[in-house]
Amino acid sequence: MSPYFWFAPGGAVLALLFALLLAVRNMKLSEGTEPMKEVAKAVRIGAMAYLKQQYKGVSLYFMVVFVLLGALAATGLQSWFVPFAFLTGGFFSGLSGFIGMSVGVRSSARTTNAAKQSLNAGLRVAFNSGMVMGLTVVGLGLVDLSIWYVILNAVYANLPVAEKLTAITSTMIAFGIGASSMALFARVGGGIFTKAADVGADLVGKVEAGIPEDDPRNPAVIADNVGDNVGDIAGMGADLYESYVDSIVASMALSVVAFAGSGFEVNGVLLPMVLAGVGIISSIVGSFLVRAGEKAEQKVLLAALRRGTYGATILSAVLGFVVTKWLLPSHVQVYWAIVSGLLAGVIVGYFTERYTSDTYKPVQGIAAEAKTSPATVIIEGLAVGMNSTIPIVITVAVAIITSYYMAGGASNPGLGLYGIGISAVGMLATLGITLATDAYGPVADNAGGNAEMTHQEPIVRERTDALDSLGNTTAATGKGFAIASAALTALALIAAYRDESRVMSQKLFGFVKEIDLSVMNPRLVAGVFLGAMIPMGVCSMIMRAVGRTASKIVDEVRRQFRDIKGLMEGTAKPDYASAVTICTKAAQKEMISPSLLAIIAPVVVGLVLGTEGVVGFLLGGLSAGFCLAIFMANSGGAWDNAKKFVEKGNYGGKGSPAHHAAVVGDTVGDPLKDAAGPSLNILLKLQSMVSIVVLGLILKVSSYLPWLNR
Repeated sequence: MSPYFWFAPGGAVLALLFALLLAVRNMKLSEGTEPMKEVAKAVRIGAMAYLKQQYKGVSLYFMVVFVLLGALAATGLQSWFVPFAFLTGGFFSGLSGFIGMSVGVRSSARTTNAAKQSLNAGLRVAFNSGMVMGLTVVGLGLVDLSIWYVILNAVYANLPVAEKLTAITSTMIAFGIGASSMALFARVGGGIFTKAADVGADLVGKVEAGIPEDDPRNPAVIADNVGDNVGDIAGMGADLYESYVDSIVASMALSVVAFAGSGFEVNGVLLPMVLAGVGIISSIVGSFLVRAGEKAEQKVLLAALRRGTYGATILSAVLGFVVTKWLLPSHVQVYWAIVSGLLAGVIVGYFTERYTSDTYKPVQGIAAEAKTSPATVIIEGLAVGMNSTIPIVITVAVAIITSYYMAGGASNPGLGLYGIGISAVGMLATLGITLATDAYGPVADNAGGNAEMTHQEPIVRERTDALDSLGNTTAATGKGFAIASAALTALALIAAYRDESRVMSQKLFGFVKEIDLSVMNPRLVAGVFLGAMIPMGVCSMIMRAVGRTASKIVDEVRRQFRDIKGLMEGTAKPDYASAVTICTKAAQKEMISPSLLAIIAPVVVGLVLGTEGVVGFLLGGLSAGFCLAIFMANSGGAWDNAKKFVEKGNYGGKGSPAHHAAVVGDTVGDPLKDAAGPSLNILLKLQSMVSIVVLGLILKVSSYLPWLNR
């Protein structure tokens, strides 16, 4: 075992220990008054009940897929390690979301209480909770990767180096499927829950009844706060866990071809893992730079978070050069691919911020349209979201070209493709702190809800609102970051699919079967159109699911306002549990269809159109899904902050016609940014990995179909 390998498990242990330290530190803080504790407890119970129900349902899916993967292994079309790798990927993905949410639901009231002291105190509690999420994700991700590398390295120790590394990386892709599957269910189910509760609470509470956001009289207010945790913490944690491990595994798979015969095959496989390990160190150092003053302005708070993320990025770039020099002394040019990924992440974050923060003109322009009508708010928000795709897509396109050629793609295409994969690892190397800036948002949102429901001093709500508004921007930035890295990772996985096809055809047929990737190949072109269709279909299903569930919440809230005497006067308590139950049952039912469509579609395309059709399918899905995901995330984030911009007193402030119009825009944007949009970055990678794992089956079936052998 190479001594460089131990940077990965060492970094993982460091991440988990520091996460534990931060969690213990947060738990030692006071939750405040008894009413504050009661609200936090209600949210905690609802969130844990939802996760328990979700894991029960998802476990059935994992059992079925485990059996199917076992059948592939029994027929010689996959390794026997693949079904078990699949299970561990799903387990660690779910565990990272569970731990992050457990700390998040216990930190919201503590954030409210800390905000009584100062804005910086509230920021530190919420941010530390986010750091627990971020470090747990990267720590558990590297633990899973390290365990499997040690096991497989020992099992295949007697094979030639190239054959051994091919066997290791092919198996490790399977645990990426487990992670992605869990992430998809968590994102879709949690997204449906949170946005149905949010939309229902807003439409009846703020628009119809005219009561403030998070008013304790609103029967859906607890469900709304529960949804923030199950969707935006547990779901997001599982989501970015799979982004993290998938980028590493994709790069490891590509390194086998990139460094064939160079003597650096093993070090090429280890570089993504070691880079992730030093990225953890950078994230921890960066977290100490996050401090804010007492000005409740987005500029001040954004500057505080930027110090942390930019500091971590710079340190990661420096350490990245050191590890590249160590591992690949004759291929140091690969370092520039890492830098291109780091820079692309920063640039994507910058443009996302410009389109979603109320500090800039796009969001202020949406708020200005609220003076006219909800229709113009929606039109302007759609335009902002569409326009935001331009600089972000250009940034990723430049990163692809730069990383390919600077890694050496002109003379060695395999090395160029490895550069694309390693640029995605570079982008996600500082995920520990980048995810923290995202995960802290739901904690701040819940803190504001707690302040409103327990009637805290206005200064407390002002501070939590400032933290929440920043959370909307950082959440949008985090989504843009995840989407951009997903595009790079998915492209690397498509390249890995081509390489794996050559290996598998040699194994099955005794010769290498080349894939015809000509644009004149009708199977490839048909696959492109089918692939572009799937993101639309999946988003449609999720949007409709949110709409149907929100309608049930609207009916329930109206019923309680109508039937519970004294509710509007504040002399009677609403039945919070009924709204939580409605959202839980609906989310569990509604998440099945879009998730299964995403998983089954590439298999069906492969069986009908063969490997060329699958490549086209994956490229079409990547192109359409990438742009659609950016549009949804940024338009939703812009609408949300436009509403908050009005609530600060602009254009009439809370309760004005402009405010009602802005709320409608925010309501339209909620399912876009927190349910449908985030599912797409998982979709892009999951479909690629499913295609790789079932490749043996596709090749075997294709050999018997006459239209695929002409």
